Amino acid sequence: QVQLVESGGGLAQPGGSLRLSCAASQTISSYNMGWYRQAPGKERELVARITTSSSADYDDSVKGRFTISRDNAKNTVFLQMNSLKPEDTAVYCCNAEVTVFGRTRKYWGQGTQVTVSA
Repeated sequence: QVQLVESGGGLAQPGGSLRLSCAASQTISSYNMGWYRQAPGKERELVARITTSSSADYDDSVKGRFTISRDNAKNTVFLQMNSLKPEDTAVYCCNAEVTVFGRTRKYWGQGTQVTVSA
């Protein structure tokens, strides 16, 4: 079972930047990784994901502002967030997924709070 620990959240001003990290307890090279967020009163949404081959895709709301990356040697996934907006305020959670013999296993971190406010 993969354990995921997020860090790097905090308070940022509009237009500012934060870099989130997700450290895994074991190798992640065979896992597709993602960042999700959930704002108060809203459903959890996918922000960005990166495949085992480092192909990335993003929600339209963050394209051009956020960048997801992975360092398999360090078992870590990053989310660089630039040009932050108040609507980016949410709890950001890291996700790891792997499909083995047709069964998909998903693992989640506890989340890190990101608040964008002047």
